Amino acid sequence: MKKLIWISGCLLLPSLALLGQGMRGGGGFPMGGRGMGMMGGPHGLVTGAPYSATEVEQTQETLADGNTIVRKHQVNVFRDSQGRVRTEETITPDASSGKQPFTLTTILDYVGGNRYLLDSSTMTAYQSPLRTPRTPPAAGSNGPSPMARRGGAQADVARPDRPSVVHTTLAPQSVNGVLASGSQRVETIPAGAIGNARPIQATHIVWISTDLKVPVQMKSVDPRFGTSDMELTNIVQSEPSASLFVVPAGYTLKTGGRGPGGPGGAMMRGRPGPPPQQ
Repeated sequence: MKKLIWISGCLLLPSLALLGQGMRGGGGFPMGGRGMGMMGGPHGLVTGAPYSATEVEQTQETLADGNTIVRKHQVNVFRDSQGRVRTEETITPDASSGKQPFTLTTILDYVGGNRYLLDSSTMTAYQSPLRTPRTPPAAGSNGPSPMARRGGAQADVARPDRPSVVHTTLAPQSVNGVLASGSQRVETIPAGAIGNARPIQATHIVWISTDLKVPVQMKSVDPRFGTSDMELTNIVQSEPSASLFVVPAGYTLKTGGRGPGGPGGAMMRGRPGPPPQQ
């Protein structure tokens, strides 16, 4: 059981430090999709914008023989007016293990300054310190560049043997029921840069909710890695129950270090550590 919990936790947590930052070139989403609201928003802690939603990410990779590998993850996300965030994911062990599905829940309590990982299979809550992220910049204080404000594309300067990147600001539109601003990033790797016979082009598109300050849709197409799609759906812009952001009765609370994974909380930082001791 210890090993199963550790492996499942590692599947959920590697992206916590990168959530909400958008996509990077070379492989789709940096967060693996789980819990887009974990860092509050693309700029940090967001208050006064409560919501609940379902986040679904699907990746598809096509092999050289035409075979495809499709992976899908679904997470329930909640955020209250104080900026506290909760995510829930159901883990289904391999049928041969004989283990029953269980839920891994992460609570980021920026008010109390703690992170909690709740494991329903052991009724254990792991507590670790939580640093409050910076708040979003005030309107107009560090806004987009003049070109971005006007819309259109902007290219990064690149050497002939290095990838060229073109950023495009997309016109705001309704995405999954909320108003969102979009941006597109097209990266082109010239022929011969990495041994490629022809240029390689990867496209990443992100739509961020104007009110919620979190991505509601992300799409990545990269011939090296396949396609990735994230959708934030079933969005409800109302205050979630306060009970969602505290450790439920009946859970055993464990503290010390920075969470499961040994000294320094390796698992919490996204690097697998040894299984937590029971």
